[in-house]
Amino acid sequence: MTTMRRITATLGAGALLAAPLTVLTAAPASADAERDREFRVAGAEVDFSVEKDDGRFEIDVDLDDARPGSRWKIVLRHDGKRFHKRVHRADRDGDIDIDKVRRNTAGKDVFKLKVKKIGGPKKVRTIRMR
Repeated sequence: MTTMRRITATLGAGALLAAPLTVLTAAPASADAERDREFRVAGAEVDFSVEKDDGRFEIDVDLDDARPGSRWKIVLRHDGKRFHKRVHRADRDGDIDIDKVRRNTAGKDVFKLKVKKIGGPKKVRTIRMR
């Protein structure tokens, strides 16, 4: 085998071996982060999630399996500032859905959810985002 063929074969083999590695390392790390908290309060399931997307936060609160027509006070805070405080009534399926969007602030962002059944117990959960 000539020197030129040997060099070409070595470069080709190296490129074939390196190609999968460059694909794996060239993919950008996902900058979008999502955090989720699931818990139960007064017989209902609560799913509290915060997702960072394009410099904004999407906050989602889903309350399921509550008694239809029951009333729930839901308070949301972002870095200590209240941005949602309302009494919601569960629909005929026993569900309440809340979707909010907040802008990103400097430093770590802290989201706090307080769920209280009117005339019943309450629970508080916190999500910290970087």
